[in-house]
Amino acid sequence: MRKYFGEQKIRKAEERSRQILKEAQSQVDSIRKEAKLEAKELLLRLRMDFEQETSARRKELHLSERRLNQRERNLDRKVDFLERQEISLSTREKNVRRDEEINKKKSEELLTLVEEERRSLERVAGLTREQAKQALFAKFSEEVKRENANIISKVIEEAEENGEKKAREIIISAIQRCGADQVVESTVSVVTLPDEMKGRVIGREGRNIRAFEAATGVDLVVDDTPEAVTLSSFDVYRREVAKIALEKLIADGRIHPGRIEEIVGKTQKNMEKTINEVGKQTVLEMGITMIHPELLKLLGRLKYRTSYGQNVLVHSREVAFLAGYIAAELKLDEKLAKRAGLLHDIGKAVDMKQEGTHPQIGAELARRYNESPVVINAIAGHHGDVDAINPMTPLVAAADSISATRPGARRETLEGYIKRLEKLEGIAISFRGVSQAYAISAGREVRVIVKPEQISDSEATVLTRDITKKIEEGLEYPGQVKVTVIREVRTVEYAK
Repeated sequence: MRKYFGEQKIRKAEERSRQILKEAQSQVDSIRKEAKLEAKELLLRLRMDFEQETSARRKELHLSERRLNQRERNLDRKVDFLERQEISLSTREKNVRRDEEINKKKSEELLTLVEEERRSLERVAGLTREQAKQALFAKFSEEVKRENANIISKVIEEAEENGEKKAREIIISAIQRCGADQVVESTVSVVTLPDEMKGRVIGREGRNIRAFEAATGVDLVVDDTPEAVTLSSFDVYRREVAKIALEKLIADGRIHPGRIEEIVGKTQKNMEKTINEVGKQTVLEMGITMIHPELLKLLGRLKYRTSYGQNVLVHSREVAFLAGYIAAELKLDEKLAKRAGLLHDIGKAVDMKQEGTHPQIGAELARRYNESPVVINAIAGHHGDVDAINPMTPLVAAADSISATRPGARRETLEGYIKRLEKLEGIAISFRGVSQAYAISAGREVRVIVKPEQISDSEATVLTRDITKKIEEGLEYPGQVKVTVIREVRTVEYAK
């Protein structure tokens, strides 16, 4: 039995081994077929890629060949053209030489004829050449004097037109690229509040108002205006502190003298931080680097300073932009021009606390905080107080004048305006031969009427220049003043 079962197991094992061999053989056959198919596909793909690459290169070669052929034809045409030009130039050169020889001969003949004619005229007139010159000079000297003024005027006008044309274009371009709002001076701020808060703001017998005014230095006006109180002060910084403090007190609701002093003190500290941030933001927008922290604080203070109704920080930014634009057009250092323009009125941040003009104070501050000599000179000389040592000083002065004299930039008092017009008319009347003078167009033009029996036409031109020069030397004015001299002669007769 053991032998039988053993033989059975052996037969089963042999059958299993034959089955495994048969399956392995079938797998080998299938793998071999798949490998052959993959090899064929790879070969086909490589052949197609090779054919595509070959076709592309063949097209590129054809294109290159056509381009080379075209260039060769173009070169041939250019060579032919140059050869024709050379022949034409040689022909022209020969013709020019021939014409020069002919002109030379004609010139010699003309000189000979002129000399003979001169001798004939001297014999006929009985005068030598020098005597004729003297006679003509004596005859026409008065006429030349009369026309001299007209010639001078014409030459000056042409020189000014040609010389100022480029400057006018540069300044107009700078003004067009710098858009700025008009500003108006204000001395009051209005704070809105609920009806029930007005009594708390006043306090018992007005003690809250007195405490608020003592802490801020600002007048608090409570009138019949509903839901509003008015803060009045010429100091913009104090008025802003008072406005912020009052809004905080209204929001808090607790209004008494102790609380008022506390809120005002905190507001003043916060304003110092705000001033620093304003200075940093201004410098960042202008692209200026390496500026002293104290100058940053002073720049921030300019936000709360006005001059003739114009915000000084807005004015300084505008001057910096204009100076940068003009410097770029003139091929100068644009960044340095912006720096000088931004700092030119830095003295106004402290000029109420120190003696001296704001250009002097600003130059001293710039020197103290290690600004360059170019910037210091521009600050000190932008109003002509010191001589300019570099182009930046007149450039900043021009930008400052543009910013200050644009429409709506500054507010001029009526009294100062009238005095300027009267002085303008007085300068014109002070000259000999002037009958009347009228300042018109808001002081930007003066019409001068002269006595015709005392002033001739040629002298009127000279008088115009003299009046203009005296106005430039003795009068301060925005922009420019046009001087017009009028000379009129009337002759009247009656037929009876």
